[in-house]
Amino acid sequence: MQLWSWRKIARRLHLWLGLSVGLLLVLISLSGAAVVFYVELDQALHPELQQAQAEPDYQQALATVRALYPDRTGPWRFEVTESAGIIPARYYNPVESVGQGFAPLLLWLSADGRTVLRQEFWGQHLMTWLYNLHYQLLLGSTGTVVVGYLGLASLLLLLLGLLAWWPKAGQWRKSLSFKGRSSAIGALYDWHKSLGLLSVLPLLLLTLTGVMLALPEPTAAVLQQLPGQKAKAAPSSTPEVSAPEVKPDQQHISLKQALSAAQGAVPEGQLAWIETPALQGSYYKFRVQLPGDPSRRFPHSYIHIDAYSGAVAQLLDIREQGSKERILNWLHPLHDGSVGGLALRCLWLLCGFFPLLLAWLGIRRYQLRLKGRS
Repeated sequence: MQLWSWRKIARRLHLWLGLSVGLLLVLISLSGAAVVFYVELDQALHPELQQAQAEPDYQQALATVRALYPDRTGPWRFEVTESAGIIPARYYNPVESVGQGFAPLLLWLSADGRTVLRQEFWGQHLMTWLYNLHYQLLLGSTGTVVVGYLGLASLLLLLLGLLAWWPKAGQWRKSLSFKGRSSAIGALYDWHKSLGLLSVLPLLLLTLTGVMLALPEPTAAVLQQLPGQKAKAAPSSTPEVSAPEVKPDQQHISLKQALSAAQGAVPEGQLAWIETPALQGSYYKFRVQLPGDPSRRFPHSYIHIDAYSGAVAQLLDIREQGSKERILNWLHPLHDGSVGGLALRCLWLLCGFFPLLLAWLGIRRYQLRLKGRS
């Protein structure tokens, strides 16, 4: 079959796929743009969180939440932020959101740990609602799978568009030029082509990482075939370890003592999250960024400290992981742009609007062509 026939097929498939799932892809991309800076926007929308810099007191924060929420006897997690004006905290699986999937109780405390400045449940305020819209289309775990397969459709849409444009030998300069045609249909094509070529590489990267995040099991199965695997690779989520034997009269060591032990175990690590033991729990768990980890907010190394003796019970080091885990560790910081700092996040914000522009240009051109045939 000649090349032009493949190009024509690609154009038709690109059109039909865009018309069938294009609006959902636009919704996902726009909601993704909205949450690129979701932490900063959320804080800007709540003036009570604009606090002066101060040394965070996590020990006092733990005492405060235990006193204010005595029925919440499970673990509390505190985020260690780069701006130390507040202490964000999470309580996972509260009774109020049982059966809702990921819906922790979110608190924001003053840096001294004495005052709760704000309380929300995940998904019940604007920015986390937008996050759920982007990641799950507000459909829970089923929505995550739907988003994953829509992402595959988006990958196909982008590749078909690229194939439909792909120039013949000797026509690259002509195909890359913006012709500025006088007819509306021709002008719409030129703009669609130019914006598509400008955005295709970042959109492919965003879409691919999004698919891999939304479909973790198929992704892991594919990556497991890569060379460089380790027999006992460290998992990408906090693992469980066997609880030590505890005497009834034993008390937990303080959070300060556990934190000191964790920092002593990996002095080069940058602390990101603190998880306290449940009232009857056995471990403090610390999530830290070590050299080579691309993620600052959600790094992939963990330290478990025995809550009774202060000994290091387990250390999971990103530098000891296999090739599959190393690739998985890059997905989230690539997808949210955090690995590239402010510049990449701004680029990702801009890219979130390209599918809307491309869809409008494509649909408008299709409408004019239909009108011209009638």
